[in-house]
Amino acid sequence: MSNAVTFQGNPVIIEAYLPKVGEHIPEFTLVDKTLQDVTLEQFEGKRKVLNIFPSIDTPTCAASVRAFNKVAGRAENT
Repeated sequence: MSNAVTFQGNPVIIEAYLPKVGEHIPEFTLVDKTLQDVTLEQFEGKRKVLNIFPSIDTPTCAASVRAFNKVAGRAENT
């Protein structure tokens, strides 16, 4: 898998390591839609599905997130 993505028509190298499906990952903190901290341990016992995208305010990313949420919403135990 390539470590480059395209952003605004320009290639951008992703420096971070992205986990593989089924791989255990270290604890991390994100924010939810109300900007409250959410940790990985809050979802213990559930499957975790990560959707990582550059910017929700672009038409392509927004469409991608909508499509992802539609499919992910049907998944069990997430």
